[in-house]
Amino acid sequence: MNILDLKVVGKFGETIDLRDYENKVMLIINTATMCGFTPQYDALQDMYEKYENDGFVILDFPCNQFGNQAPGTNQEIATFCDSKYGITFPVFSKIDVNGDSAIPLYRYLVSEKGFAGFDPEHELSSVLDNMLSQSNPNYKNEPDIKWNFTKFLVDRKGNVVERFEPTADMEVIEERVKEILDDKHNL
Repeated sequence: MNILDLKVVGKFGETIDLRDYENKVMLIINTATMCGFTPQYDALQDMYEKYENDGFVILDFPCNQFGNQAPGTNQEIATFCDSKYGITFPVFSKIDVNGDSAIPLYRYLVSEKGFAGFDPEHELSSVLDNMLSQSNPNYKNEPDIKWNFTKFLVDRKGNVVERFEPTADMEVIEERVKEILDDKHNL
C-alpha cells in the first residue's frame, strides 16, 4: 500500500482518489488559518507556481486540532486562502491528523515518517518544545503530528520521502522538492 491507494474528501465534500496525483511529486500539509506559521502560505504558493508545470502539487488539509487555529468552515478556509494568499493549489476538507478521528492518509503518513525534531535555529522551536513538553514529556518519541504546517514530501510513485516539521526552512524544503522532481529514477 502507498498514498495512491487512499481517498480523501475535497472541500465540497466530494471523494477524491489520490491516484489522481500519480506521477506527481506531492507536498502534503496540515494547515491552519490563524497560526504563527500561516504566513508560510506565501512561500508555498510561490513554490507551487514555480514547479507546477514540472509535476509538483501541494495538497492542503486544514486541521483544527492545534490551538483551535482553523475554526472556520471549509468554505471560509478556502476563501481566506484565496483572498489573503492567492492559493491555487488544492485545499481539501478540514480533517483530524491525530487520534482516533485521524483520516487514513495521516495515519499512513506518520507510520512512514515519524517526528524528527524541530529546527533548533527557528525562533518558534523553543516555544513549541516548551508547550508540547508540558502536555506530553515524551512527545519527541511519538510519531504523531505536533503542530500546524507539518509537511510530507511524496515522490511520483506515492512513496513518502521526507517529513518536515513546521519549523523547517522553506528553502531546504524547496531544494528537496527540486531533487525529487529531477530524480530520473522516480519517473
